[in-house]
Amino acid sequence: MKRILKWLGGLLGVVLLLGGAFFVHVWYFKPAKIDWFYTRVFAQFALDNPEILTSLRILDQYGLNFTADELSDTSPEAADRQLEKLKADYAVFRSYPREDYEGQERLSYDIWDFFMKNQVDGERWKHHNYPVNQMFGIQSGLPNFMADQHLVFNQRDADNYVARLTKFPQVFDGVIAGLKLRDEAGVLPRQFTVEKVLTQMRGFIEPKPAEHMLYTTFKTKLEKVKPEEMDEAARAAALAAVEKEIEASVYPSYRRLIAYFEEIQPRATSNDGAWSLPDGLAYYDYEVRSNTTTTMSADELHEIGVREVARIAAEMDTILREAGYAEGTIGARVRALGDDPAQLYPDTPEGREQILKDYMRIIAEINAGLDDWFAVKPKAGVQVQRVPEFSEKTAPGAYYQPPSLDGARPGTFYANLRNVEEITKFGMRTLAYHEAVPGHHFQIAIAQELEGLPMFRKLIPFTAYAEGWALYSEQVAWEAGFQKNPLDNLGRLQAEMFRAVRLVVDTGLHAKRWTREQAIGYMVDYTGMGDDEVTAEIERYLVLPGQALAYKVGMIKILDLRRRAREALGEEFDVRDFHDVVLKNGSMPMTVLEGVVDEWIARERAAPSELAMR
Repeated sequence: MKRILKWLGGLLGVVLLLGGAFFVHVWYFKPAKIDWFYTRVFAQFALDNPEILTSLRILDQYGLNFTADELSDTSPEAADRQLEKLKADYAVFRSYPREDYEGQERLSYDIWDFFMKNQVDGERWKHHNYPVNQMFGIQSGLPNFMADQHLVFNQRDADNYVARLTKFPQVFDGVIAGLKLRDEAGVLPRQFTVEKVLTQMRGFIEPKPAEHMLYTTFKTKLEKVKPEEMDEAARAAALAAVEKEIEASVYPSYRRLIAYFEEIQPRATSNDGAWSLPDGLAYYDYEVRSNTTTTMSADELHEIGVREVARIAAEMDTILREAGYAEGTIGARVRALGDDPAQLYPDTPEGREQILKDYMRIIAEINAGLDDWFAVKPKAGVQVQRVPEFSEKTAPGAYYQPPSLDGARPGTFYANLRNVEEITKFGMRTLAYHEAVPGHHFQIAIAQELEGLPMFRKLIPFTAYAEGWALYSEQVAWEAGFQKNPLDNLGRLQAEMFRAVRLVVDTGLHAKRWTREQAIGYMVDYTGMGDDEVTAEIERYLVLPGQALAYKVGMIKILDLRRRAREALGEEFDVRDFHDVVLKNGSMPMTVLEGVVDEWIARERAAPSELAMR
C-alpha cells in the first residue's frame, strides 16, 4: 500500500509539474498551437477588464468570480501598456504561417488578423476620441454597469458591489488623466458635449445617497436574495455600506470630473466634425475603414447615400400619398402621421408600461414564425426594459445588451421612453426586429452559443457586420410577411431612410465640412424624426465619426451576397442555408464575409456533380 501511495504521489507530482510547465509555455512564450495563443490573448485581456468578465459571467459559470470586486485600470499608463502588449501579440500572431490552416482555422486566422491590424493601425489616433460624451462614458456607463450587470445572489456578491464603489475614485482619476492628454494633443470635447455631460453629471449627484439609483437598484437586488444567503442584519449592513460609499467615493469622483469639464468649458467652442482635429481627414479615413471594414472612401459613401435617399423617398412617397399625406417634404409628412393620436401612447406611466409590453408581443409573434427563414435560433431568451431614466435624455432611442454566457441574464432590448411622442406605433415593429428578433439578439446570442470555435469568434465586434445584419433583419421581417400593414412598411422604410441619411450626413460632417445645423436640417427633411431626436443623432455622429456608416454599408453587402448566391444556385438556393453561413461563423469584417459566402456558393455548386460521380 505504501508503495502504491508513493507511486500515486509521484504521479501527481509529475502531473502538476507538467501542468505548470504547460501553463508557463502558453502564458509567457509562443504557444505551440494557434488556438492556445487565441485563448491566452483573450484571457489576459479579460483579466485586465473585470467588467467584461462580470458582464458575460465567463468565470461565474465555473463557480469563480475572483475579479468581481475589481474595476478596470483607466489610467493612460494602463492604456499604453495594453497597446504595447497588443503590438507584441500581433507580432507573435504573424509568426504563425497562414498557409498552415484551412477551414474554420483559416477563417479564425483572417478574422483575427483583420481585427489586430486595425487596432495596431489605430495607435496614431489613440487620443482622437471622446471617452466622456453625451452618449456614453464612465459617468453613465459605470453606474449602468453596476445597476444592470453586477448581479447579487449572496453575501459575497453584495460585498463585491460595495468594493467596486470604493474604486470609483481611481477609475475617474484615470479617465481625467486621459482627457488631459487629449487636451494637450488638441482634442477637446465638442461644445454641446461639455454642456450635456455637465447637466447629466450634476443631476446624477443631486439625490441623497439613500435615494440614488446605485442604492435603490442594489436594494431591489437584495430583496431577491434568498434568506439563507443573507439574513436581515446582513442586508441592512450592506445597504448602509452602499449608502456610505456613494457619499464617500462616488459623489467626490463625479465632482472632480465636473470640475474638469467646467474648467475646459470656456475653451470647448467647436461643434465641427473630424476634419477640424489635427490630421482630422486622415483620422476620419481610418474610422471609415475601421467601421465599414471596406476600402470605400468617404466620397463613395456620400454618393451611395444620396442615391439611396432618393430611392427610399420614392417608395415612402407612394405609401404616404395613399394614406392621405401628399404635401410637404418626406420628413414633414412622416411627422404629421406620427402626430396622429392613433399612432401614440399616453404620456403616463401606464402608457410607457404598455409600450414595453407591446414590444414583447411583437417579438414573441415573429419569434414563432421564422421557421421558413432560419434553421438556427438562439437558446437564450430576450427581454425588453426601459433605458435607465438618469441617462435616457442623451441615450440612443434603443440599444441591445447581450445575454451572459452562463444563462443568468437574458439578452435585453433597451427602449428609450424619455418622450412617448418619439415612439410611433407604425415604427415599433421595425425597431423590435432590429434590436431583438431576428436582429441583434439572433446574431449576438447565436454567436455566443457557437461550439468548437475560439472564444474571440463568439465575442469580437465588427460594427458593419452587426449593424448591417440588424438592418438587413428589418427587411427580412418584411419579406416574411410581418409588416403587411402599409404603415408598418412605412416604418421599415423610415428606418432604412434613417440609415441612408447617415451615409450623407456622417461624411458631410467629417469630410465635407458640413455644419452641425446643416446636417440637422438634412436629416429633418428626410427622416420624419423630431428636431430633438435628430439633434441627438447628429451629435452622436460628431462624437463617433464613421460609426453611423456601418449600418447601411453592412446591409447593402449582405443583400448583395444573398443576390449573388440566389443567382448562382438558382432553385437550389435556400435562404435558411444562407443565414446559417452568415450567422454561424460569428462576427467578421465584410471583406471576410464575402469570401466565406463565395466559398459556400462554390461548394454548393460543386455538390451535385460530386454526388453524380459516386
